[in-house]
Amino acid sequence: TVMAAPMTNDQSWFYSLALGVSFLKCLLINAYHSTDFEVHRNWLALTHSLPVSQWYYEATSEWTLDYPPLFAWFEYGLSHIARFFDKEMLVVQNLNYASPATVLFQRLSVIVADVVFFYAVKECCKCLREGKGKDLLGKPSFILTVLLLWNFGLLIVDHIHFQYNGFLFGVLLLSIARHFQNRHFEGALLFSVLLNLKHIYLYIAPAYGIYLLRCFCFTQSNADGSLQWRSFSVVRLVTLGTIVLSTFAMSFGPFIALGQLPQVLSRLFPFKRGLCHVYWAPNIWALYNIADKAFSILGVKFKLLDINKLPKASMTAGLVQELQHSVLPSVSPLATLVCTLLSILPALFKIWHRPNGARGFLRCLVICALGSFMFGWHVHEKAILMAILPLSLLAVESREDVRIFLMLSVTGHYSLFPLLFTTQELPIKIFLMLLFTIFSLTSLKMLFRKGGALLNPLEATYLLGLIPLELICEFVYPLTVWQKTFPFLPLMLTSGYCALGVTYAFIRLYISLLTCSDTTKKTKMQ
Repeated sequence: TVMAAPMTNDQSWFYSLALGVSFLKCLLINAYHSTDFEVHRNWLALTHSLPVSQWYYEATSEWTLDYPPLFAWFEYGLSHIARFFDKEMLVVQNLNYASPATVLFQRLSVIVADVVFFYAVKECCKCLREGKGKDLLGKPSFILTVLLLWNFGLLIVDHIHFQYNGFLFGVLLLSIARHFQNRHFEGALLFSVLLNLKHIYLYIAPAYGIYLLRCFCFTQSNADGSLQWRSFSVVRLVTLGTIVLSTFAMSFGPFIALGQLPQVLSRLFPFKRGLCHVYWAPNIWALYNIADKAFSILGVKFKLLDINKLPKASMTAGLVQELQHSVLPSVSPLATLVCTLLSILPALFKIWHRPNGARGFLRCLVICALGSFMFGWHVHEKAILMAILPLSLLAVESREDVRIFLMLSVTGHYSLFPLLFTTQELPIKIFLMLLFTIFSLTSLKMLFRKGGALLNPLEATYLLGLIPLELICEFVYPLTVWQKTFPFLPLMLTSGYCALGVTYAFIRLYISLLTCSDTTKKTKMQ
C-alpha cells in the first residue's frame, strides 16, 4: 500500500523555494570553480568534435572521459547549445578555456538541469505521511523540500565547485518515489538510466536488486512476513531484466559494436588510482591512514624506523593519490571490496528476510551508500551526499532518524569545506552551512516537539567541536611555523574528526535497522 499524502493544495511555497534557490545559484555564477569545470568543458569539446569511436580514447587533456556512455550523450546534447555561447569551448586543444561566455553556459546548464531534481523532490513529498492541521512550517513536506532543494552540499559541490549532481540525484529520488508509489517498472528503468549516467550509483544497486526481487518478483508474503516461495512471478523478473538489459544495450551497444568495451570499462574503473582521493574522504581509510602516519612518526622519533627507508608520501604532504603505508599493511582494491560487501550484507539480509516495504528499502539504500563510502576504494568526499539526501526522507518521519540525519549531514557537509579553499568563498560556505544547519535543527525540533532533545550531550558536544576545528584550520594554523613543515595537517584533522562522526552515524543507522522495524518505532509527529 502507498502511504501517500498530497502536498497542500496551495503549492506556491514549493515554487517559491525552487525559484529562490535558483536565484541564489545565479548569484554564484562567477564564484570559484574547480578543475571539474575544465573536465566537463573538455567532455563537451570531445563529444562535439570527435566521432563516437574516439570518445573513450581521446587523451589530449588529462581529464579523459570516465563517465558511462549516457552521460557522454548528455554532454553531446549540451554541446549543441554551447556553440551558440562560444564555439571556442568546443575545441579539444583549448585546454583550461574559461571565457565569460563559457562560464555562463556551463553554470546555466547545471542550474537548468536541476529542474529534474525539483520534479523529483515534488514527487518525494507526495510519499510522506503528513499530519493533519499543521501550519506550513511544521509540515514534513515543507521541511523535506527545504532540506533537499536548499541542501548545502549540493549548492557548493554543483554551483561553486562544479558538477551535475543535482540532475543525477533527481533521477535517483524520482526512482525512489516511484517505488513508494508502487510503480516499480518505472523505478527500475530510472535507476538503470542513472547507472548509465554515473556508475558510482552501482554502490546502491544491491539494495535495488534485493528489494525488487523480494518485494516485486515475489508477489506475496506469509502472515509473519516471511517469504512465500510459490508466489514467484517469472513474468515480472523477465520484464525487469528486459528493462535493465535494454537500457545497458542502448548505452553500451555502440561501443560493443566497435569492439571498445574493454577500453570503456578501463576508463570507468581506474583501479590504478590510490586508496584515497587527493583529499581523504572522512571514512575508515582516513582513520587508517592517520593511524599509519602516527605510527611512522612515533617509529622515527623512538628510532624504531629508519626515515630514509619510509615511502616519501607517508611523511610529506599526505595528499598524493598513490599512498604507500609505512607501518600498517597497504590496502588493495580487493580488500576494500570485501569490506564494503561485509558492511552491507546484514542490511541486504534484513530486507530479504523482513522487507518492511519501500521504507525498509530506502533505509537499506542509505546503508549501502554509507557502507561503500566508509570502505570503498578511492572514495570522493562528495559521495557522502548519496547517503545524506535519501536519509532526508526518513528524517522527517522518525525521531531516531533525525538524530542520525543531523550527525551525518552536519559532519558530512563540513567535510566538504576543503573543496572550497579560496578566501573569497570562505564567508559563503560558512554562511550557507550555518543557514542549512540552523534550519535543520529548528525545523526538525518543531516537527518532533515531544520527547526531549534530538541529540544527546555527547553528540551535541561533538558537533560543536566543529567550530574550534574550523577556527584552528582556517585562521590559527596558517599563522604557525608548522604550516610549511606539515601543510597537510589541517586536512588530516578535518578528515579524521569528520570520519569519527560519519562512523558513528553509520553504526547508529545499523542499530536502528537491526533492532526495530519502522512500523513499531515510528514516533508520532506532534
